[in-house]
Amino acid sequence: MAFVHPARVQFFEVDLQGVVFNMWYLAWFDNAMTAFLADLGFPYDAMKDLGWDVQLVHTEVDWRGGATFGDELGVEVSTDRIGTTSFTLAFRVLRGGDVLVEAKTVYVVVGFDGSGKRPVPDDLRKALTASG
Repeated sequence: MAFVHPARVQFFEVDLQGVVFNMWYLAWFDNAMTAFLADLGFPYDAMKDLGWDVQLVHTEVDWRGGATFGDELGVEVSTDRIGTTSFTLAFRVLRGGDVLVEAKTVYVVVGFDGSGKRPVPDDLRKALTASG
């Protein structure tokens, strides 16, 4: 079963064209990624305590439709790829059965202490693999 994080379009997220301004999708992806990792057993405080974090390094977004004020949305998250020091998550913004946006974001695992990138932890790799 896919992981879906809810989002409701707020008035301040809508531009003069009456649709959600593009930058808000990145915020929704970030919220959904945090909730997704927590659901996999890696809430942010636990990652920090283990000494690592993730850093966004690349995002591709394709818009197919626009969300409007008051829309109840779901941000679907799944694992797309796992590398040595990075992983890619796929996002879909859904309004009912309609796919409004599709995106892929690459995250690099980094030391929380600023020491730079490090390999994807084995337990995270296992959890991401199971969710793909």
